[in-house]
Amino acid sequence: MDTYRIERDSMGEMQVPADAYYGAQTQRAVLNFPISGIRFSRPFIRALGLIKKAAAEVNMDLGLLDPRIGRAIVQAAEEVAEGKLDDQFVLDIFQTGSGTSTNMNANEVIANRAAEILGEPRGSKAVHPNDHVNMGQSSNDVIPGAIHVAALEQVERELLPALAVLHEGLAAKAREFDDVIKIGRTHLQDATPIRMGQEFSGYASQIEHGIRRVRDAAEGLRELAIGGTAVGTGINTHPEFGARMAKRLSELTGLSFREAENHFEAQGAKDAAVQMSGSLKTVAVSFMKIANDIRFLGSGPRCGIGELILPETQPGSSIMPGKVNPVIAESVMMVCAQVFGNDVTITTAGALGNFELNVMMPVLAHNLLQSIHLLATSARNFEARLLRGLKADREHAASLIEQSLAMVTALAPVIGYDRAAQIAKKSYETRRTVRELVLEENILPPEEVERILDPWSQTEPGRAGVSAGG
Repeated sequence: MDTYRIERDSMGEMQVPADAYYGAQTQRAVLNFPISGIRFSRPFIRALGLIKKAAAEVNMDLGLLDPRIGRAIVQAAEEVAEGKLDDQFVLDIFQTGSGTSTNMNANEVIANRAAEILGEPRGSKAVHPNDHVNMGQSSNDVIPGAIHVAALEQVERELLPALAVLHEGLAAKAREFDDVIKIGRTHLQDATPIRMGQEFSGYASQIEHGIRRVRDAAEGLRELAIGGTAVGTGINTHPEFGARMAKRLSELTGLSFREAENHFEAQGAKDAAVQMSGSLKTVAVSFMKIANDIRFLGSGPRCGIGELILPETQPGSSIMPGKVNPVIAESVMMVCAQVFGNDVTITTAGALGNFELNVMMPVLAHNLLQSIHLLATSARNFEARLLRGLKADREHAASLIEQSLAMVTALAPVIGYDRAAQIAKKSYETRRTVRELVLEENILPPEEVERILDPWSQTEPGRAGVSAGG
């Protein structure tokens, strides 16, 4: 008993670790949910701290909260937001679907720390977790609010800057590789020539579009459910509380928040979070294609495509000396797979809004914030450890063009599709190039063959076999 203290809640007494700032309700949840060991991330705990700080300030301004108690709550909530009390947030994300356990975890930690600031012992209820810290609030509007605050902060401060770095890295490679002529590929088969810079410009454009999609989705996160309390009606809170909370949280974060237009939508559904997850999934789809393309284009070094030379980052094999693998690209691909799975979880969670409350918010919050974080960190790592050192094997890329059967495409407008197809088949059967066969069979004058089969001219709009004025 020397290591415990007794705290009480509406269900009776509980033994709580003597040095803990949390109380009886948190301890009950510790016992009820020994599920995964996965806890809420730092961004979410920060958002909870900011909400509790803002609530105390707003309630003091409204004349509803004793300033002496309110100031202590503000100080304790600041410590939560700053991460000084993270070890007190001990609950599993697989808990009550409203996140009530975690809201009470925050209320109890802040109440006991505030009591301590006032010179009172932990567990004294000198600052009450419900009456004071949770004043004007419900778990049902606090947890949705924390999801939006945490997600928007991470999107604006972490993800969008990282995607901007990735976009510029890809755009830089598009410029650097613009004079590299290579063979295009469709259906994994040889196609007409393309400039490597054009290929990379497509990758850069994918990320540019992804940035716009994320920004568009972020608008929905600016709406806060705070002020709706239990079911969206705002019972037990001041009519101005929601608007004032959005204003104060905007000041605290430097971001723009607003009170939800409809509190019943904001609490019964999580559509804004689902939309953001969909945008994150789309970014991951783009990123998967980019990383996988670069991985294949760098395959080899002797028996693969080998048009790209990937930077060597670490030994690739425990048994094959000298082998180097595309590990950074593979890391990105695994991140993308995780984001795909997270989106399925978030979609399922979003669909389970039952009447006036969504009941899968903790797992939704965890997966959404994880997707944002993983995409941000992997984007920066990909740009720093792969893109910067990426090189083109110009000679090898050029050599592959002459071997392509698709070179006959440029001839088709001049000699006809059927005859061009015959040449392609013969080229394949004899292992001779299209150019060699056309010259050998005197199908066209040599200078005409040279002009039509010029790879560079085939990388621009128009018919390679017809002059610009024709």
